[in-house]
Amino acid sequence: MRKLFYILFLVFSFSTFLHAEISPSIESFLDGAIVSQISGDGNDIWVATYGKGIYHFSAKDNSWTNYSTSKGNLQQDFFYCIAVNKDYVWAGCSDGLFTLDKRNNTWMKRKFGKGGELGQWVRALAYDQSINALWIGRFKFLTKLEIAKQKYTDYDLTINGDAKTNNIKTVKVDGDSLVWFGTEVGIHKYDKKFELEDAKSLQFITSKDNNFNGDGDAISPADILFETKNIWFGLDEFVTLQKPNFNIGGVYFYDRKLDWERFGKANGLQANGVFCLARTGNYIWASVYEFNKAKKEQMGQGVALINRYTKKVTRISKDELNLRSDKILSMFYDGNSMWLGTEAGLLKVKITNDFALLKK
Repeated sequence: MRKLFYILFLVFSFSTFLHAEISPSIESFLDGAIVSQISGDGNDIWVATYGKGIYHFSAKDNSWTNYSTSKGNLQQDFFYCIAVNKDYVWAGCSDGLFTLDKRNNTWMKRKFGKGGELGQWVRALAYDQSINALWIGRFKFLTKLEIAKQKYTDYDLTINGDAKTNNIKTVKVDGDSLVWFGTEVGIHKYDKKFELEDAKSLQFITSKDNNFNGDGDAISPADILFETKNIWFGLDEFVTLQKPNFNIGGVYFYDRKLDWERFGKANGLQANGVFCLARTGNYIWASVYEFNKAKKEQMGQGVALINRYTKKVTRISKDELNLRSDKILSMFYDGNSMWLGTEAGLLKVKITNDFALLKK
């Protein structure tokens, strides 16, 4: 635990206040829950689980509310993703999209017309504040919800007949001008100056043409983090004896120009697969896993911290965080605390010293 305190001290302190005393506190919640994703609305925390529904943490009341079939207030328990704004909560499952209207505390379910049964699988959600819209990534097709009009529009992003280019698994909003749609075999970069139907609006990025250093046969992004001048990509690892270079994983630093730098098992990470990324001040948090070729399973390997400036990597294991699992599926920084969602519950890591609150 002493090592953890030291690591958190480095992560959350200004360099000019390194002598300041910092007292981190660690709390555990939702024991036994598989935490798929965590989000926040500036005040409260919303948690999607795979098997126990949706949880809402009220910061004002310091209390939890569960929406689930067992509580009789939600028709589904198995969720993959969640997004929120001041008025709504959206949660994606394999059978469509659920929406909570905060004003009347009522959930509504929506099924999609295109894509058949697999098209109902909502894998990624992202609220786009600049246009007041929700981006919905589905196993087949991308959907845009114009919230004020409650208008849904479906988009087919298939390239050259490859269905995997239309399997949307990650959606990330990059400032006011760009949105990135991650697929099984690459990433669509969308320029919002154009309509999505316009061919000029999209650029499809793969490991070819020196992107991602040309590493691997294909790239499949699990998460993306943005800085003004740089982007961090966390990639899935999926390799077999027959295809040892298919998705080789890794965390990639990209300067938005030409330079790519890879972090993997060879230079500091515990493993090459990435579940998710988060940022606190000068550090990138990467939850990593190793893909077991024989069992074809993702074996969690804890968290690694990458210094954004020195690029030094520091490893953190489940024992140092008092977790029940090294499989950390989701992370969310609320400006004061880092929330870590695992396959066995939720962890909140808080730093109490005011100097620890860094700019996002």
